[in-house]
Amino acid sequence: MTSVRRAAALLVASLLVLAAAAQAQAAGYRYWSFWDRSGDRWTYATQGPAMERPDDGDVRGFRFAVSADSSDANQPRGTADFGSICAKTPAQAGTKRVALVLDFGTPADAPSGETPPAERTVCARVALDATTADALAETAKPLRYDTNALLCAIAGYPARGCGEQVAADDKGEKKSVQAPDDDGPSLGLPLGVGVVVVLGGAAFWQARRRRNA
Repeated sequence: MTSVRRAAALLVASLLVLAAAAQAQAAGYRYWSFWDRSGDRWTYATQGPAMERPDDGDVRGFRFAVSADSSDANQPRGTADFGSICAKTPAQAGTKRVALVLDFGTPADAPSGETPPAERTVCARVALDATTADALAETAKPLRYDTNALLCAIAGYPARGCGEQVAADDKGEKKSVQAPDDDGPSLGLPLGVGVVVVLGGAAFWQARRRRNA
């Protein structure tokens, strides 16, 4: 291996190590996740609350926490039994009842200066064609959404922020960092372009040496 190729390979390896280190420091995003209850199990919802139309007797949950994606998201805690949550809300013709579990998370996941309220359950009586978002609006105001319709706050919590990126410092503690612009490239794209440029430059320099030899 020539010295140029060796240097290029070393630079590529260094960039990949730096990328892995940056990813290892990321703790995820602070946001409200949405869950479906089936039997005695929570399932990460595949539709947003504004799209899903639950049936009478369904249980839905919301959990505020820091997570990287659905695979490591924290489930709602506490009682999740429709009979218990809606015991004092009898059936009524022309409406449906949806039990909601609202888990405001732990102090470790709370934004700086905020304290999460205690978990609560509510029974929403809504129209037959209502969505889960309608049920939430009926029972857990004030709600806050961002310009992209992302649910930012339930019952006023948290007071600030919306889906911000959170990084872990050297002590393993979580702290907010400025999220990148939505239209900006991901970390993988600049690294990929950088690798192509480095290897392309080495190849060009080698070809020029052969022509001049």
